[in-house]
Amino acid sequence: MTEKLIDPQAAVDFMIAKSKAYAQSEANKVYMEELRKTIKAEQMIEAEEMGHKTAAMQEREAYASARYREHLVALRQAVEAREELRWMLIAAQARIEVWRSQEASNRAEGKATI
Repeated sequence: MTEKLIDPQAAVDFMIAKSKAYAQSEANKVYMEELRKTIKAEQMIEAEEMGHKTAAMQEREAYASARYREHLVALRQAVEAREELRWMLIAAQARIEVWRSQEASNRAEGKATI
C-alpha cells in the first residue's frame, strides 16, 4: 500500500482560501431561512385579500403558493452549497490531524531505533 503524503500547509491554505466562500454560504442560508418567514407572511396577506378568513386557511394557501415552493428550492440549494463547503473544510482539518499523527508516529519510531 502506498502512503499518500499529506501537505498540511496545502490544507491550511485551502481552509483560508475557502473561508470567505463558507461565510457567504452561511450568510445565504440564514438569509434564506429568514426570508421564508417574510414570504409566508406576504402570501398569508394575499390569501386574506382573496377571502380566506382564518389564519389556518391563510397559512395553508401560503405554504401551497408557487412563490413559497420556489423559495424552498432556493433554500435547499443554499444549504447544499454550505454543507459542501463545510465538509470540505472538515476534510482539510482531518488531513492536518492525520499529518500530526503521522509526524508523532515518525518521531516515536525515530526514538525507538536510537
